[in-house]
Amino acid sequence: MLKGRLTHGIVRLLDWGLGESADDSPEHLRTGRRGEEDAYFYLRRCGYTIISRNYRSPHYRGELDLVGWDGDVLCFVEVKTRTTRAVKPAEAAVDRDKQNELRLMARDFMQHMAGPCQWRFDIVTIYYDHGFNRPSFELFQNAFSVAYNRGFAKRLARSY
Repeated sequence: MLKGRLTHGIVRLLDWGLGESADDSPEHLRTGRRGEEDAYFYLRRCGYTIISRNYRSPHYRGELDLVGWDGDVLCFVEVKTRTTRAVKPAEAAVDRDKQNELRLMARDFMQHMAGPCQWRFDIVTIYYDHGFNRPSFELFQNAFSVAYNRGFAKRLARSY
């Protein structure tokens, strides 16, 4: 655990040294990037092995924030970051449209896998309501169902 925190600290220091603080992008985008980075290290502490960050497909819009193994289950992780809990829970932002977008992206990702495997969708929420140095995390494993598509399953099985 100490090595992970040390690595996290070094990454923060390098970001600072490279001038991340001078970033001209909107505040919500910087907060989101910070949340994805913190989620990466949080999931590693939870035992996940992350194999991809910010995966984009040439066929679909959107991205998979994090993809990793939790034991023998491949997890597609959506990260939602907030600076306050005042409005609605962060996980509520993963609505039906977002879930469908993530399903398409996950299926595209699965085309590049060596063989079939179990997979699921997780959501990590990060709140910086006590400051950026004290984020709070919540992990929702199997946050929504993998809609079974018989046609897709047949095509996937034939490709192996």
